[in-house]
Amino acid sequence: MHLIQVDSVQRWMEDLKLMTDCECMCILQSKPISIEKDEQNELILSSQYSTCDNLQLLLKRAWIISTELTRIAQKLEKNRWQRVHSMTVRVNCHVRSMINEYNTFTRNSSEEMHQFEKLLIDKCSEFTAFTERCIQTEDEQILKSMKSCISETLTTIAQYFGQLIELVLTHEVQNLLRQIELSDSVYITESAISSLFSLTQEGAHLCRIIAKEGGVVALFKICRQDCFRCLYPQTLRTLASICCVEEGMHQLEKVDGILCLADILTDNTHSEATHAEAAAVIAQITSPHLRFTQHLSSFLENMEEIVTALVKLCQEASSGEVFLLASAALANITFFDTMACEILLQLNAMKILLAACSDKHIVDTPYSRDQVVTILANMSVLDQCASEIIQGNGVQLLMEMLFERSSSGNSAEVAACERVQQKSAVTLARLSRDPEVADAAVKLSCIPRLIKLCRSPTERNNSDSVLVACLAALRRLAVMSPDGLEDSDFQQLVKPRLVDSFLLCTNMEESFV
Repeated sequence: MHLIQVDSVQRWMEDLKLMTDCECMCILQSKPISIEKDEQNELILSSQYSTCDNLQLLLKRAWIISTELTRIAQKLEKNRWQRVHSMTVRVNCHVRSMINEYNTFTRNSSEEMHQFEKLLIDKCSEFTAFTERCIQTEDEQILKSMKSCISETLTTIAQYFGQLIELVLTHEVQNLLRQIELSDSVYITESAISSLFSLTQEGAHLCRIIAKEGGVVALFKICRQDCFRCLYPQTLRTLASICCVEEGMHQLEKVDGILCLADILTDNTHSEATHAEAAAVIAQITSPHLRFTQHLSSFLENMEEIVTALVKLCQEASSGEVFLLASAALANITFFDTMACEILLQLNAMKILLAACSDKHIVDTPYSRDQVVTILANMSVLDQCASEIIQGNGVQLLMEMLFERSSSGNSAEVAACERVQQKSAVTLARLSRDPEVADAAVKLSCIPRLIKLCRSPTERNNSDSVLVACLAALRRLAVMSPDGLEDSDFQQLVKPRLVDSFLLCTNMEESFV
């Protein structure tokens, strides 16, 4: 079960409410705890809680149960019978509490669900009885013979529990989608979409359930109705999350989702927020990290319109977030099809992106610069690109990107900085086949910076990919300007085979520099 990562103390404080309630239920032999008139028990689900709140509480309870089951298996391996029994009692109470809580807010649950609830409760009771007998005997032979039986029962409980949670989540997704499809109320539809988005954040498995139950179809239906225009950004954000899984992509293709996205992006009457979220969906479905984008044949049919709209969105972006989404979509498209680079060149995208980089309010993070330099690196394979770089002062920008460093030390930001350094070096290597670009790079002291990156692991955050890219760029510039290197640099970084220079640099001590 995937949960958003939070501080461990905060997670403990949240889980404590569930744990303490469970312990109280154990002590009172599952008798309900009365509620004082002047206070509200946070664990009792009532109609005042939204579907989203109820599902979040259900998921937290399910996460605790699955964690406890794992811990029971670990204690069982070590023959910690007293701990196994106490944890079994706790799981038994958690299961009963979860089922009771869920039945207070669910409606029209299926007979199959009730059957699994009964099977799970019965199996948990049987499991508790088994473990209780184990703590009442000290005979090693009896305990050994019961261990396999307990292990099988634990496995069965885990299976029943997993199947029940699957049924519950599927049932709730169906209810939400029914609301979206049947309601004419903006408020009800917005609430259902919000709950659906919340579920997508719990991991790929829930996204698969939503896609399988027709979530993509229902959401694109909203995006084709003018009466729900105010909900387009939220709807598109949810679609982007669902399309991280293959089932979501298949559904998108079936409902002509690409055409719908192209229509939204090219319609100037839509808000910038709507355009930005449509760009986010495009970025998601064209991600080079996904293995299942090849079937998007309809994308090629609409690519020119989409790329044109995304370039315009980059040019007119009012914030860094909008620019990031639009540029990320463009960056992914340049991987998706080589024709995109030619379209970008025709649209003067190079000039627009280079100009945006000079505005620190728009290109304000390493993540945005990563997208820009990705586009430049992929466009640099075109011969016409060199003149555009020279005219837009692009070599100066690439030189600055070689100095990219994280200000926060955050791991994601550090990784983005490494990608910026690597791709700027790759772009320089590709563009330096043009003498004019190579000359500009030499004049801007690119060679000393590349040498520094090769020799100093801390300058490149110990990244091997940055090192390889810098060695390649240095060798290309050395061919165009051999006088720019000292003899020791030439002998160690240029003359040997690339792999030998790489091994030399990776084994260097910092004091060598």
